[in-house]
Amino acid sequence: MTTPAPRSQDGRTAALTTDGPTILDALPHPVLLVAPDGVIEAANMAAEIFLRSSVSVLRRHPIDYFVPFGSPLLTLIEQVRERGAPVNEYKVDIGSPRIGSDRVVDIHAAPVSDRPGAVVLMFQERTMAEKIDRQLTSRGAARTVTGLAAMLAHEIKNPLSGIRGAAQLLEQSASEDDRALTRLIMDETDRIVKLVDRMEIFSDERPIEREPVNIHVVLDHVKRLADSGFARGKRIVEDYDPSLPFVYANRDQLVQVFLNLVKNASEAIGNDPDGEIRITTAFRPGVRLSVPGTSDKVSLPLEFCVKDNGPGVPDDLMPHIFEPFITTKTNGSGLGLALVAKMISDHGGVIECESVPRRTVFRILMPAFIEPETPFIDRTA
Repeated sequence: MTTPAPRSQDGRTAALTTDGPTILDALPHPVLLVAPDGVIEAANMAAEIFLRSSVSVLRRHPIDYFVPFGSPLLTLIEQVRERGAPVNEYKVDIGSPRIGSDRVVDIHAAPVSDRPGAVVLMFQERTMAEKIDRQLTSRGAARTVTGLAAMLAHEIKNPLSGIRGAAQLLEQSASEDDRALTRLIMDETDRIVKLVDRMEIFSDERPIEREPVNIHVVLDHVKRLADSGFARGKRIVEDYDPSLPFVYANRDQLVQVFLNLVKNASEAIGNDPDGEIRITTAFRPGVRLSVPGTSDKVSLPLEFCVKDNGPGVPDDLMPHIFEPFITTKTNGSGLGLALVAKMISDHGGVIECESVPRRTVFRILMPAFIEPETPFIDRTA
């Protein structure tokens, strides 16, 4: 008769480890033990984070509580039980309202030899690779805009200046009705010049002047601007981790980034009386990555989010949301999010968006400021 594996008080079982739950929690990938009846029996720390629930909550629910109806994950578990052998499945989207959308993972499922019907699952998230791919796409798009901006500045702004000057001269001798037309010409040329000026920002390749920045000071400043301007009367909720270290960044650019994101959120909720903008900060220790804008692998432990409960981003725009000239606004230029992506990328960070109706999240991951080491001087020599 097989002796049941010892179980720790917090629900993690030594059946999955050789040295208690410590080794299991050290794994960077979510690991679950699913009982024969489908209930989650054990989970490591990465699984708690991935499923957004504590292990005590996980143990009260079957696995199908967290994934969509008819999810390929459920079919995979049944295959393992039928075959009695491990099964792997790649690029499976198990996203749901409970754990978040766009949760694409590689799934490794295996039976437990002394527990008929029990299955061990390990997820390997593909989202980080996709974040990097999207970031590379955004930088490539930004380079396209850079060349376009340089051409526009030379080939368009000078003729526009002549057109505006001619319209001003015509206005002096025009009738009242014609003056409305000359004013329209001047207003439209001014609008085009402003658009070109915004695009010229993409061509600024100078190194960023960075310093240790308290992100909460930046966010408080952005909130004050929003409350007194475009988001007056709208509900903005702050959920901050006060223990965060400084971010190594350019303060002015961070203000511009978050102003843009909060403004987008404000426009998304519109005049909805239940509309809410939520700004969060958190420390998320994770893997070290080689990201665009840096030559070395860096850790991106600082997470900043701007969330809203508006209608969400249309599915057809999601893959292109950080590309220039992509917008759903009637009078929008489509450069705001492209500029945000460029600034975050230039800082060695990553930005991503996940959106379903009533929940849109723009998530930024950035490096923390690290105090330079003081060189050791041997004064005994």
